[in-house]
Amino acid sequence: MVVDHIRYDVLTQDALRSVVRTVLSDAARNGLPGEHHFYVAFDTRADGVKLSQRMRAQYPEEMTVVLQHQYWDLVVTDEQFEVGLSFGGVPERVVVPFAAIKSFVDPSVQFGVQFETLVVSEEGQTSADGQEPKRTPAEHHGATTSIGTATPPTPANPPDRPLSPPAASKDGTPASGGQVVNLDRFRKK
Repeated sequence: MVVDHIRYDVLTQDALRSVVRTVLSDAARNGLPGEHHFYVAFDTRADGVKLSQRMRAQYPEEMTVVLQHQYWDLVVTDEQFEVGLSFGGVPERVVVPFAAIKSFVDPSVQFGVQFETLVVSEEGQTSADGQEPKRTPAEHHGATTSIGTATPPTPANPPDRPLSPPAASKDGTPASGGQVVNLDRFRKK
């Protein structure tokens, strides 16, 4: 079995998380330019995530926050971002490590990045979300990070409540019909 000693999967995810960090840092300094706005989905169980008990009870596994109209005090560091948001008219402070982010979407330009949680097994293999790898040696042993298009949210969703980014089917096509390009598509098989 071939072992990826370079860990391209981890390097790719780190680079894409750096894109998210850069975009959020710029928004913290200068505000949101033009029509840009962001949906950030994250694992609420991840280390370093800070939520009120009310929000943790409402979103025990995953939560999506919207950075558009009703947010304040966005602070971005190398490891995390924190922001004030309104949920049902109640102000909350949310702290999210970049490692906890599951997806980042800017529907204004139809850009989206989806991450998988990577876990290294005792044999040095990488799997997503803690499951043992079930791939043949010829297959890729890392993340299936995908970059693609996003669909703007429906107007029926008020901006002060968490929204989910556009759902994608198993073939990588968002429910709206846009195309998500999986990085594995470009690998030689």
